[in-house]
Order: sequence, then structure tokens, then C-alpha cells
Amino acid sequence: MIRGLYTGASGMVAQMYRMDALANNIANVDTTGYKNDIAVEKAYPEMLLRRMNDNGVRTIPLSGTPPRLGSFDVAPVIGKLGTGVELNELYTDFAQGALKQTQNPFDLALQGKGFFVVQTPYGNRLTRDGGFVLGPEGLLVTKDGYPVLGEKGPIHIKLNNFVVDQDGKVFVNERFQPDPKRLVSNQENQWDKTVEIDRLKLVNVQFPRYLKKVGNNMYVDTRQSGQANIAARAERPTVHQGFLEGSNVNPVTAMVDMIEVNRAYEANQKVIQAEDASTGLLLNSVIKV
Repeated sequence: MIRGLYTGASGMVAQMYRMDALANNIANVDTTGYKNDIAVEKAYPEMLLRRMNDNGVRTIPLSGTPPRLGSFDVAPVIGKLGTGVELNELYTDFAQGALKQTQNPFDLALQGKGFFVVQTPYGNRLTRDGGFVLGPEGLLVTKDGYPVLGEKGPIHIKLNNFVVDQDGKVFVNERFQPDPKRLVSNQENQWDKTVEIDRLKLVNVQFPRYLKKVGNNMYVDTRQSGQANIAARAERPTVHQGFLEGSNVNPVTAMVDMIEVNRAYEANQKVIQAEDASTGLLLNSVIKV
């Protein structure tokens, strides 16, 4: 009978973790590039029930040299008994979020699998949040001030003077001064030239589900996820300048799931109350008789 208390309690704890994940998803429904977390649960190993009046033990007679003696169990299995549930993992769904046009040249969105690489004091981090700004040193940085990396290192740009194509190549307009020795007349002017300065460092990992969240909408690769490598051309995501990727959280689905969690929590609570009442009846009434 006490087993029911542990089974109900484990169900309540599992629903608590699930509610935490849903609350965090709803809180980040408007966070750029946020990915939905899903609480995955699993049952405790199920115990096999056998007939109590038939132990099914068969012994092996003495035979051979040296003599051998053993036994084996042939009792028939008559059912299973669940012993509760527990949180297995928080699975991150990396499905594509909707793209929102902002017309801000510093906003970049990725369409397809892949991540931006950000340089932090703790090492390189991965992110899908492309809401970048111009840093004080002329670097393309995140809103937290971390430089965004290109394949050559941090990207130096100027305000309203750069373009990013769909492959992630960064172009800037530079003004060139003609050689004074070759001037034909004083009316010869400077001219603008578009120069490719770098390409965004876009990376992929083999198993994104095992990436570790480290806060500020960033991830770090792990041994299970595999090392982050520059995405090959066929697997490279498309870059959209002037767009941001929205969260992939569906608020309607999340609210429905919260209602389901509340009902499951209450059901487990009633199981514990029923087990407690039954135990009290056993101790206070049946034993006296």
C-alpha cells in the first residue's frame, strides 16, 4: 500500500518539472531565436509479478564430474506493476522559428540548421539570436557586448556601410582616393568600391539535442553533441539581413499543456490522499479487530 504513496509523489514531482519547462517557454515566447524545451518523462523499471503459490523453482540434479547443482525459475508471468515516473531529460526542439522583418541592417536571421558563433570570456558560444548591434570599437556584437565571429575573427563594420548576403558574406563600401601622380585634372573624384571583408562563422553540430544551454540564449557544444564545425556549403543555413527569427514556442499549445499538467498533478494528489485514507483505516480499524 505504501507503494502508492511513492507512485503518486513521483508523478507530482514529474509534473512540477514539466510545469517549470512550460512556464519558461511561455516567458520566452517573444525572445529572439528561443527554442522550445520539452520535458521528457519515463517510467521506473516495471516489476514483473509472478504467482505467489508457485515459486517455479526447478533444481538441476547432481551430475557430471565434478558434480554440478543449480536451479532456474519457470514461474509464469501474470502481469506488470508500474512503480512511478521520473524526468528523463529536457529536450530542446530546434525547429525553425518564423522570420520577422525589421529592416534593421544589424538584425540577421538564420533559415535552416546552424548557429552563429559568439566570442565570450568563457569561450565561444553558439546562438540563434541574430539581434546584433554596432559595438564601440566598430565590431558587430550581441546586445550583451560579445563579438560575433566571422571565419577570420571578429567582424569590423561601420554604421550603414555593410551588407550581408544569404551565404553570410560581409561586404563593406570603401572609398578609394586616386593616385595623385595619375590625376588628369582636378575634377577627378574619389570612388566607392564594394569589398568582401569576411564571412559569418556559421556552424553545425552532429546532435543538436545534446547542446547545453548556458544562459543569454546561448549554447555550448558537449561531448554528446559533437564538436561545432563550420557548416559545409550544402548544409549551410541561409542568412537574411533585416530579419529576426522568432521563438518557436506555440503559446496556445503551451497553455493547453499547462492545463493538462494541473489536472495530472491534482490526480496524483488524490491518489496520495486515497492511499493515506486507506492506510489510516487499516491502522485504526482493521488491526483492532
